[in-house]
Amino acid sequence: MPYTFARSQELFQRAQRSIAAGVNSGIRKMEAPVPLYFARGSGPNVWDVDGNHYLDFQLGQGALLYGHAPAGFADALAAQARLGTHWAAQSELEVEVAERLQRMIPSAELVRFSNSATEVVLTAFRLARGHTGRRLILRFEGHYHGWADEGLVGFANPADRWGDDEHPARLHPSKGVIPEVLDQFVVARWNDPEHLRRKVEEHRGQIAAIIFEPVLCNTCCLEPVPGLLATIRELCDRDGMLMISDETITGFRFGAGCAQGYYGYRPDLTVLGKAIGGGTPFAALAGTRAAMAKITAGEVIHAGTLNGNPLCLAGSRWCLDQVAALGTAHPATIQRLGRRLMDGLSGLARQHGVAMRPQGPGLVFHTVILKPGAAEGPIRDYRDYVKRHDAARWGHLRRCLLEEGVRAIERGLWSISLAHRDVDIDEALDRSARGFARHAATWQPA
Repeated sequence: MPYTFARSQELFQRAQRSIAAGVNSGIRKMEAPVPLYFARGSGPNVWDVDGNHYLDFQLGQGALLYGHAPAGFADALAAQARLGTHWAAQSELEVEVAERLQRMIPSAELVRFSNSATEVVLTAFRLARGHTGRRLILRFEGHYHGWADEGLVGFANPADRWGDDEHPARLHPSKGVIPEVLDQFVVARWNDPEHLRRKVEEHRGQIAAIIFEPVLCNTCCLEPVPGLLATIRELCDRDGMLMISDETITGFRFGAGCAQGYYGYRPDLTVLGKAIGGGTPFAALAGTRAAMAKITAGEVIHAGTLNGNPLCLAGSRWCLDQVAALGTAHPATIQRLGRRLMDGLSGLARQHGVAMRPQGPGLVFHTVILKPGAAEGPIRDYRDYVKRHDAARWGHLRRCLLEEGVRAIERGLWSISLAHRDVDIDEALDRSARGFARHAATWQPA
């Protein structure tokens, strides 16, 4: 029988009497039929308050690269908690974590710690402007760089307002944003190196930095086309701009050297979040000595009471040691498992007449469903995704999968953890078969 969610529904109704909108992050309201409340997790498994068990491919929005509640991680946190949770001062732990990052990521010559990747992005923008004396940041449509005023400019513009192909709009989805913030950005289309060259030329000498997700994971899952990352590096070198790689999602998932090691490029600044803390509120800005010079000199301010919190550092040290210990075996294992899952989901889709085309490198991927009549072939950028992906049908299928105990991120992104095994993929596909069958029997297009 499909899962039911009476206790989650009861708690959500109760929460709305004390928590604004009943949730503590707006995106969590997207979950249908109700924002779920969870009780415990173990490895690739998680259980909600109604006792429902899920094979989890959401993984805390990608933060739980190591799975749920790994014993060594819990021990590391507990040991530090007994010594102290917060000093607002230095500890040997922060040096140990920084040295690990230096060894793992060639571009991480110096680091600074923060509490969230959103904070790190804002620091990177301030640093880039301080470094260059310029005000503009170039970013790409569909890329997410935190929820602050600057992080969401041009992120996911509605189709009727996204501007022409040459001049993507600089919009923000939230009210209350300082209007002048919109004018500090240049928005370009992803995966079009020639378009990028034209946008840089249009604003030449005014751009402080180019920021990007090396694999676009927030709207679909889009790897960079050949030559794109090299073009970004070339343009930054030519014009004195900083290359900022936002590895909030890709960091350590793609190996000890992150996506920059996997794809072979060297940024000036790197944003690290999610997996670096394993589920604790921990993030880092890493960069070359030259790019970090203004922070080193105190000319660009970076501060925070909880920065370098020892509890989070203890967790991060454990996480980084797990990745480092895997050596060159990572990310091959989770990539193989992810591709097995993609192939299995594709087979179920064909069996039930669903035009699903999973896309991505395997260790993370998106379940694209083509709209009726949409062209075949890989999705290439945000606009292509909006035009061709059937979000309504995915939403229905996602709920059917959820009710059979398979959980992916609401927008269609799946992640594989180091805790997943072949047996978990087998079970997920067995459960998915029931979800696909029910979806095919009940789906009604609008």
